[in-house]
Amino acid sequence: MMRARFLYIKQPRAGNASVCDRFGRQTQHITMQTRALIVLAGLALANAQFPNGRILEPPVASLCANRVIHERYADNKGYFFSWRDPALRGVEEDWLSARNYCRQRCMDLVSLETSDENEWVKARIIQDKVKYIWTSGRLCDFKGCNRPDLLPNEVNGWFWTAELQKLAPTTNRQQNDWSEGGGIGKSQPDNRELLQGGAAEHCVAILNNFYNDGVHWHDVACHHRKPFVCEENDALLKYVRYTNPNLRV
Repeated sequence: MMRARFLYIKQPRAGNASVCDRFGRQTQHITMQTRALIVLAGLALANAQFPNGRILEPPVASLCANRVIHERYADNKGYFFSWRDPALRGVEEDWLSARNYCRQRCMDLVSLETSDENEWVKARIIQDKVKYIWTSGRLCDFKGCNRPDLLPNEVNGWFWTAELQKLAPTTNRQQNDWSEGGGIGKSQPDNRELLQGGAAEHCVAILNNFYNDGVHWHDVACHHRKPFVCEENDALLKYVRYTNPNLRV
């Protein structure tokens, strides 16, 4: 029987919140103007995740206004499937490049917060015969990730970056869709590439029976290139609407 939610939220103790959790709590009780300022602050703070100098791109109003929606989910939120776009057919991007493509259009990589949404996205991967895709999932591996409730990071530190929401611990197999197999026969996440002398596997992809294990989540090194799914992002849309009141977004 499918689980209702993959989301796992644990309120941190006062004064000991990460950027992710502070943003999530604050935006529940603020005006649109303050929300816009916090989004900008979040954009700046997020740069700390990418020490190689690459940045998390802000939205571009004109691209947001002309964003392409391939399908809408039950909650009317729009989704973009990169392989369905003629200009991106056959194009694969690394995790940050895929995320920036989405964000410039007031979207973000997909966050699979419920089992229904997860199955809905997986059905499109299977239907379109796509080998794998990026999601917004990532391991918390930057400043602030040494908080007690995030340790050990490989168990408790996974979160949906687009929504700044924690995932259930990886040991709770009833509240996630991690694969039970992988390249070395271990259940996911297994950090296989690092164990074999490569990069750490800190990003979450859905693989389509790649290891004869069905269609499930895998931890993958973020530099790998894959097609991707964008999902409309409420915070970015509200920011662009506030800063561009005469533009229909």
